[in-house]
Amino acid sequence: MEGIRHPGFLGARDCVISDSPGGRKPLTRGSCLEIATGEKERETYRMPALPLDELQISIKDPATGKLRTLPALHPDKKTERCFVLYKPPPKACTRALVEEYLERAQFIADDLDWLLALPYDIFWCQVIFDDTLQKCLDSYLCFAPRRYDELADAPPAVLRMQERLQRSVFLTFLRISTHKESKDNFITPAVFGEILYDNFLFDIPKLLDLCVLFGKGNGALLQKMIGNIFSQQPNYYNDLDEIVPTILQVFSNILNKCGLQQDGSSAEPQKLEDKRISPCGMALQELKDVILYLCDTSTTLWAFLDIFPQACQTFQKHDFLSRLASFYELIIPELESVVKKWMYEESSLQADLWHRLSHARKKLVEIAHIIINQTCLQPILESSSDRIQPFIEEFLQIFTSVLQEKRFLRDYDELYPVEDDVSLLQQASSTLDETRTSYILYAIEAAWEGGRRRKLPAVDCVSQRADEKSSATAQQKLQTSNNHEEDNCAGAAAIATVSNKVSGVELDSLITQVKDLLPDLGEGFILACLEAYAYNVEQVINNLLENCLAPALQKLDRSLPRQVKQEPPTLLSSRANIFQDDEFDVFNRDSVDMSRIWKGRRNGEDIKHFLNDKHLIAEQKERYSQYSVVVDEIPVEAGTAQFYKDDYEDEYDDTYDGNQVGANDVDSDDELISRRPFTIPQVLRTKEQEDQNEDQEEEDESEEETVKPDHFVQDPAVLRERAEARRMTYYARKGFLRQDNSAAVVGTAKGQGQARETLQERRKKETNKGARANHNRRFLADRKRNKGMIPS
Repeated sequence: MEGIRHPGFLGARDCVISDSPGGRKPLTRGSCLEIATGEKERETYRMPALPLDELQISIKDPATGKLRTLPALHPDKKTERCFVLYKPPPKACTRALVEEYLERAQFIADDLDWLLALPYDIFWCQVIFDDTLQKCLDSYLCFAPRRYDELADAPPAVLRMQERLQRSVFLTFLRISTHKESKDNFITPAVFGEILYDNFLFDIPKLLDLCVLFGKGNGALLQKMIGNIFSQQPNYYNDLDEIVPTILQVFSNILNKCGLQQDGSSAEPQKLEDKRISPCGMALQELKDVILYLCDTSTTLWAFLDIFPQACQTFQKHDFLSRLASFYELIIPELESVVKKWMYEESSLQADLWHRLSHARKKLVEIAHIIINQTCLQPILESSSDRIQPFIEEFLQIFTSVLQEKRFLRDYDELYPVEDDVSLLQQASSTLDETRTSYILYAIEAAWEGGRRRKLPAVDCVSQRADEKSSATAQQKLQTSNNHEEDNCAGAAAIATVSNKVSGVELDSLITQVKDLLPDLGEGFILACLEAYAYNVEQVINNLLENCLAPALQKLDRSLPRQVKQEPPTLLSSRANIFQDDEFDVFNRDSVDMSRIWKGRRNGEDIKHFLNDKHLIAEQKERYSQYSVVVDEIPVEAGTAQFYKDDYEDEYDDTYDGNQVGANDVDSDDELISRRPFTIPQVLRTKEQEDQNEDQEEEDESEEETVKPDHFVQDPAVLRERAEARRMTYYARKGFLRQDNSAAVVGTAKGQGQARETLQERRKKETNKGARANHNRRFLADRKRNKGMIPS
């Protein structure tokens, strides 16, 4: 800590030199002593500077008046001064309480300013031998508000006084941790370490409080300060090793308070009369105390490991990461569920509890990342390729031991993707066990099942870690990342820019989840938040309760209703029909004149009356008569000739005259110009006309059935076939058919003789085989010839 100076640290210290030529002369240590050896010769030299623990000082005894020699560090040199204890700012900003706080804080601030202005030796005497000073400093470390304990609606005077106190306390501890202020004011390092340790000027709880109180903005000074303390007194490493089980016991106490049990945390059997309560059955004050305690514990540990990462090795000796992951898996989901379901009288209390729980969750994940980075990743970047295998094995062993903690894995992978760390290992070692790494990555993917994984739009960490091999660069990167995340206590990663669109029932369910917890918000505002945060309900609720929404969402009206989505037109409203937009269009009209609709004939009307009604024909007659009138010239009135300038000249179009349409077809020539014969409607026919039409249809059918005479002799097989067909038709008309005895034709095996029925059926088959298969080819040939398809 050489080179750190404070105002008033260097003061004049009176020393007595008894052997000076001019008698006794008070001198200051470090001043020049002039010894006269003649009138013109003078020799100047500097006294050697002694450490404070070896320096002897002569002082005058006020009782006897004699001089006596005392060590520089002696209780008699302490000034009698009573340092008052610190009390935090009042929550209720009443005038009396504020004045009491300001008066007490003014006493403390003035006393500390006086202490800092003391000379080096007097300062250390006051620090070592004044118990009230140590109690005052301890009270400030215990009760000073943390960063997450914001002073709501505190008067400006209280805030200014709190800032002054914080500065004075920090400078006091900084000077206590400095063993050398200048070339003349210093303490032997070994003795300095013993003074700190034996007088309890620093211990592990104090260092934890110093980190959490002064870590932000003073990280470099604190890191140098704590590093100097541990380097000058290695016994603090032993104390740290002994305090890690106490921290783990704190985790167990929190679980026991919530009625949860960690595996292997206690070997003692549970008593039957001990009733465990679940977090849902806790009183509101107990729930609040547990969350505040968890938040304070996690933030303090994170601040200490962030300032002094060398302690990670000591923490990991006790399998700290595995216990931390198990604790996280048990306590975080339970407390989140309770905070969401609890019925609060004030909504601000719920927001405060959710904010603190999210902050604690984030800090626990960051603690795990700092330990993994310091014990595994950082040594891999700094070590040579032949010495990194133990660190790779440690990394794989850590993640293998926490694979069953799915919630912890999911939250860790959200902030610090494990895939990037595995890629770093693959680049650093060519002998990496791909089976184990694949197993770890598959387990992390399985932990994301049932949740919505958000891809972080971050810079490729693998390439940066591979290129930046120095420890300083990696440490600066971790410090920058932690400082950035400390400013934003959202407890979640960056917003995903690309997300799957959610709609329908799933979207309504997400909106309902948020509205059940925050019923004063409008559905339109909730929908905008879900769209901005990739439809992640937990992140939306977290940011709403912490009031850390994106700037675009902050400008929106929180009671914004959800816009009604216009339904697409139904099929009935969009389809066209014969009644489109008329008086009978029931799809577009609510009422229709039913008097104009009837089924069947009207009352009093018959078919003759309907047919004799010719008024419709008379209306159309004049219209169609105009098509038969051809007018060569149209008389044009004056002033309307301009509309007939571009008349169309009706000339004959001979474009298609060269095409012989239908000339090459095999059909007859009159087939193209034939028209359907006119048929009188059946309603208008008389009885005589109906008889004539029936006779004509019968004649046409007989002509079609009559086979044109063939000039050749008919084939006997054809004749037999026709006869068989007529016979079958006759049998079918009479209602009975001949039995099919085709199975009897097969008979028995050859050489065993055949039955009589088999022989008869075989003869019948031989006789009548021309009636089936393709034995009627001559008949079909005649039919084809009669149609003119075969040239004769």
